[in-house]
Order: sequence, then C-alpha cells, then structure tokens
Amino acid sequence: MDDNLACWRHRLRALALIAAAILLLFARDVADMAAIWWDSSTFAHCLFLPPIIGWLIWESRRELAQLEPMNWWPGLIWTGIGAFGWMLGDAAGVNLARHAGVVVMLQGAVLALLGPVVCRGLAFPLFYLLFMIPAGEELVPLLQTITAKICMFFLDLIGLPARIDGIFIATPTGYFKVAEACSGIKFLVAMAAYATLAAYVCFRTWQRQVTFIVFALLMSVLAHGLRAWGTIYISHLTSIDFAASFDHVFYGWFFFAGVMILVMAAGYPFFNRPRESAWIDLARLQAMPAPKPQVGILTLAGAALAVAAAPVGWSALMAMNGQAQVPTRIVLPQIPGWRRVHTSPKEPWTAHFSGADYYLQARFAPVDGSGAPVDLAIAYYGNQYDGREIVGFGQGAIGPESRWAWASSSDAPPHGAGFRMIGPGHVSREVAVFYDLNDVVTGDATRVKLETLRLRLLGGKQRAVAVIVTAEDMYERSSRPIMDRFIRDLGPIDLLADKIEQGNAH
Repeated sequence: MDDNLACWRHRLRALALIAAAILLLFARDVADMAAIWWDSSTFAHCLFLPPIIGWLIWESRRELAQLEPMNWWPGLIWTGIGAFGWMLGDAAGVNLARHAGVVVMLQGAVLALLGPVVCRGLAFPLFYLLFMIPAGEELVPLLQTITAKICMFFLDLIGLPARIDGIFIATPTGYFKVAEACSGIKFLVAMAAYATLAAYVCFRTWQRQVTFIVFALLMSVLAHGLRAWGTIYISHLTSIDFAASFDHVFYGWFFFAGVMILVMAAGYPFFNRPRESAWIDLARLQAMPAPKPQVGILTLAGAALAVAAAPVGWSALMAMNGQAQVPTRIVLPQIPGWRRVHTSPKEPWTAHFSGADYYLQARFAPVDGSGAPVDLAIAYYGNQYDGREIVGFGQGAIGPESRWAWASSSDAPPHGAGFRMIGPGHVSREVAVFYDLNDVVTGDATRVKLETLRLRLLGGKQRAVAVIVTAEDMYERSSRPIMDRFIRDLGPIDLLADKIEQGNAH
C-alpha cells in the first residue's frame, strides 16, 4: 500500500509539471478562456467547474488510491489529437478549436501518465473538463429563430394579432426583436453543464442519464420561449417599459431558478443512485487487465511535451512563409453605367472589419437614373492572423455595436451569400456578401475558414478581400433587382480584388 501511495505521489508530481508546461505553452489561449469566463455572463458558470471537478475527484479518492497508476503511451494519441485540433484552430482562426485543443491535450497527459485503469475511474471528471470550453455561441441564430417561433405559437394561442419577420415580431403594442441576449443561449449552456452533473450524481444507468439531460435541455428552450412570449404579452397589457423592467427583475431572478427546480422535481422519482453508493466500481476496475509500461515516465513526459509543442512550431513556420507584401494603396472600382453619389440613406450603415489593412465604402447610382442607389464596401487583408481574420465574431455587414440586425436569409447571388437586415424605424436592406481568398470566391463563412486553414497549414498567399453590396428597400419593394444589376456590372469578384490592389479598376 505504501509503495502504491509513493507511486501516486511520483505520478502526480510528473503530471503537475506536464500540465503546467502545457498551460504555459498555451498561456494565450488559457488567458482567453479565463477572460471569457469572467467577462461573459454566458460562461460565468465555468468559474465554478474547477472546484466541482476537484470535489468529484476528492469524493472518489479512497477508491482511486487503491488503483495502480502506470505509464500508457497510447495516451499520447489523445494528446496528439488535441494538438492537431489546436493547430487547425490556429490556422483557421477558430478560437473554439484552439481552446478545445488545450483541454484535450490536458486530458491526454492524464491518460498517458496515469493509465487506462485509473482514467476509467476518472472518466466523468475528465469528460466534465470539456464544459470549461466556451462553446455554444454558434447556436445563437438558431435559438433566436426557435424562440421567435415559440412566441408566435403562444401569441396565436391566446389570439393576440402578431406578424413575424425573421426574428422580429410586430404586435398592436410594438415591434419586438429576439436579440442575441434573448436567444436563451446563456441558460441553455448553463443547463447543459448542470444537467450533466446532476445526471451523473443522481442516476446510475446511462439511459436515464441521457433522458434527463435531453429533457432538461428541451425544458430550457421551451421556458425561454415562454419568457419571451410573456414579455410581449405583458407589454400588451401594460407598456413596453414596464414589461422590460419586469423581465429583468422577475425572470432574471426567479423564473429560471423555478425551471431548474421543476426539472429536478420531474427527475426525482426516477433517481436510482443510492445516496451512499460509490461513484467508482472498484472491483470492476481492479479486475481490468493492466497494460505493462513500455516506456519510462521521463520518456513519456518528454514525448507528451514534444507532441504539444509541435503545432506551435509548425504554425509559426507557416506564418513566416505566408507573409505577403501589403500594397501601398487600393482604390474603389469604376463601374460601367454607374457613378458615385453622396446622398444619405434613411439609416446610416457601415460594415465592420476589425484589423483590415484597408476599408473602402461608397454609394453608386445608375448613370441613367433608372434605379435606387447601391452601397459597396470592400475590406482588404494583406495577411490574416489571430485577431485579424476576415471572418469572425462581429465581422461583416453587421458589427457588434451596429443598430442593424439580421432578419432573414435571402437568395444567394452566384458565389456569394444573401440576407436581409433591419435597422431602426423598420428600415430594411438586402445584402450580398462575397469573399475572395487566393482566387477562391465564396459567400460561405465556413468555406472561408477552411480555405484560410489550408493556406496556413500548407502555405500560400494570405490575401483576403471581402466585398459587400447592399441597398435599402424602397417603399416596401425589395432592392434585390437593382443589386443584382450592380453585381452583374461590377464583374467577377476575383478579378475585382486584383484590380483594386493594382489601383486600376478599368
């Protein structure tokens, strides 16, 4: 027994050193995650996860102490998967992949230095580490749409006249937007972490655990839809200002606490884990065949560090090889049949491209006066790197502080993307978006990320250009016809990018 405890101390010291080295090597990503936990209310619950994970391990310490930790080189495969994921995230500019990669590397270090038997006993705490990754914001547009549809269902149910336009709902009382903050993502992400912990603590069979988690998530989505509907209905009965204050006080402090109590109350009759039962089946774990160590602990620790450090070196090398010379100037194109004008729109609009080397915007009108003005915006990136990506949060036609909001998708132009956005005063715009990366033209942000990833991993010209064409709808008529005409006269986007770079758009 004393030998086993000495082995544990030796392993834990080595594991602590490896974990500290990984955290230092990826300190920027660790700091990013910590800042998100602290600053974002969506992920504030992550601050409580380290002590919860520590508590889970502490509660099983007696059973774990009776297991023998050992070297297990296949654990390096999991470390390698995390390192590769981090490299992909770094190349594509996807913070989520980088953050996930760091967590997976830490999991792999535990697996390599403690072995499969011990890690089977630590399976849930190791899995629960994944909830420390700030993930879920990608679901906001979907949740906004679902919340709006739930609102409409209950408004129809009570007979309150309403009209929906994307994520905007109009009633006789007012005009409501299901904003990002109203999507329900905060409660859904927190509920996922809470329900998963509760399922592990309260249920023994995986069927009941999965059923409870799915039920809790569905309840959180439905409850948030009811909250949004309740706010609209209360504003109909009283006023919008009263409904807003009631929403922040009542719903913010009581409603979701009641939902969590309701979820636990619904699951309580099905709890099947005895209160005093151990979370680890010690007999089954001790009966597992233990693989024999094939490498020494120092060799294994060194290999884990090498695997973790490899993508950092490769990313730095590719970044040096992919650096391109940024032109001294770019100019907006001259478009046959169009002239630049300086008229003011009903509601000001500008795109947002943080870190762009150049951003140009102008308004054009047909020379023959046969149509409404069209706005053209061009963002130019000579090189992309962390914090300066052409695609990312808040980048594009609608900036983070914009008074405009996404309303609905629309027909995409060739090699582009289309959508409608709405601004103050019910002013709406049609928008067409194009990206040009190394002569690949697309409107798909995912395709942009994949192409950026390919260029950064394998080398290539890093230039990226975004082109946005947009026009206000006039007198409730879509501006899409005049935009399509402008896009046609603008010419191929890939040639446009070359011409503005040369300062010769004729």
